[in-house]
Amino acid sequence: MSELFPPKRLEALSRLSAFVPKSGRDYAAGRNYDLPDQGHPHVSQLSPYLRHRLLTEEEVCEAVLGRYSLSTAEKFIQEVCWRTYWKGWLEMRPSVWADYANFVSGLEHDPKIISAEAGETEIEAFNAWALELVETGYLHNHARMWFASIWIFTLGLPWQAGADFFMRHLLDGDPASNTLSWRWVAGLQTPGKHYIARSSNISKYTEGRHNPEWRLNTQAEPLSGPPHPERRPLRPSGEVQAGLRTGLLLHEDDLAPGFLLDAVTDPTVGAAALLSPDRRSPGPVSEKVSHFVTQATEDAMTRWQDRLGPRGPVTASAEQIVDWARAEGLEQVVAPYAPVGPAASSLRSLRKQLDGAGITLVEICRDWDIAAWPHATHGFFRFKKAIPDLVSNLARKAA
Repeated sequence: MSELFPPKRLEALSRLSAFVPKSGRDYAAGRNYDLPDQGHPHVSQLSPYLRHRLLTEEEVCEAVLGRYSLSTAEKFIQEVCWRTYWKGWLEMRPSVWADYANFVSGLEHDPKIISAEAGETEIEAFNAWALELVETGYLHNHARMWFASIWIFTLGLPWQAGADFFMRHLLDGDPASNTLSWRWVAGLQTPGKHYIARSSNISKYTEGRHNPEWRLNTQAEPLSGPPHPERRPLRPSGEVQAGLRTGLLLHEDDLAPGFLLDAVTDPTVGAAALLSPDRRSPGPVSEKVSHFVTQATEDAMTRWQDRLGPRGPVTASAEQIVDWARAEGLEQVVAPYAPVGPAASSLRSLRKQLDGAGITLVEICRDWDIAAWPHATHGFFRFKKAIPDLVSNLARKAA
């Protein structure tokens, strides 16, 4: 399979190194340009690696701030932190994800949705983005906004169906970022404020490659919906119990297990991996997505082989994980914290089965998330006030 995004940490590090010199004013000036024919030269294209934490947010921020001041690299650092913000916001309002998932599970055969996904509409630009998404597993962020706006306001299709299309095909498809970004375009996330795609904007930032002209509905009103649910307290990070026979478990939301090994003082007996890409949607998930997740997991298991010890199964089956844990005589299984989404659902199911076998599942939350998520109470404007303190903690940790 030809890969625009090889699912390996070494590739992620190489891309980060190449992008850092462009992460300051160059990024701020060019980040809105959607130029796939030029290889998207103005953006990092690190999102598939950040999504699965082959690279972590801390690593990316540290690399950028090792070259530029926060004021110079502010736009890029904010983009990294948007992903963290969305996760924290949804973590405190999990019913938003549940409502979306329930709607998608009830979607019926709709020829208009099928035509839109196939890039068979009267809007050439929209068709090009649909095909690029399916063929590459990636879209520039600006193109995602235009696409979502046209899907909702010009084609009149349910935003949830569009978000599901993205989740099935984006290598960086993230439950929080994807769902809440579509809600934002629709006018639901910030009630009454929607995003309208305009031909002049599309033409400018595609350098004339696309110009839908009169085909777009620029007079649409924002969608209406129920108010945001009340915030729930954040789930606390788990605590590893000393003296217990311990195994490690990876999943697609976090494939950088070093912090888990730091949290486990007793020798571990190896690691297994719970894969859940097919649970992103009740519909068929792209082979590119499944391949990326599987190979990225293999890469993580191989890179950490010396510290992880004997490998357990790399599987999508909770039952096989339980069988492995029993066979190894485990008393606890330690995993990265899974925020709201398919991986968290998989871990809930696994937890019940492990409990039945007398084995404890412990989810450890990263310091970055523990520090950032409590600030995701309202809009991003309030959250970004915490960014200087968040990134300054990186310097203190390094010291």
